[in-house]
Amino acid sequence: MYYETTQGIEIEVTPEFLPAQSTPAQFVFAYHITITNRGDTDVQLISRHWIITDGAGVVHEVKGDGVIGEQPKLKPSEKHKYSSFCPLPTPTGNMRGTFQMVNHLGAKFDVRIPLFFLRDLRSAH
Repeated sequence: MYYETTQGIEIEVTPEFLPAQSTPAQFVFAYHITITNRGDTDVQLISRHWIITDGAGVVHEVKGDGVIGEQPKLKPSEKHKYSSFCPLPTPTGNMRGTFQMVNHLGAKFDVRIPLFFLRDLRSAH
């Protein structure tokens, strides 16, 4: 698991290789995210920015509203969990990024998503 905390918002990431969904030409990885509000005010996730790098060093950026169609609101100590996936043309890669949040006063701020690694461990042997 990978962790990063920014301004009281903790991001936990657990990546997973999905062999049943993968082919020799495409490696599919899931990632499971837990967002925990460790601060003392309400916040809402409004957008995401992913930087995805495959094993050949090719970088792809993804920006969009919310996460999996949601813009969750979190009161202090509340958590939001979701899972998504990332196909890569290589058996390794990494992801990192930011979630843009807004607090109860309307101020926006970025929360870092920790750098995490995607690996098909079958190809490491």
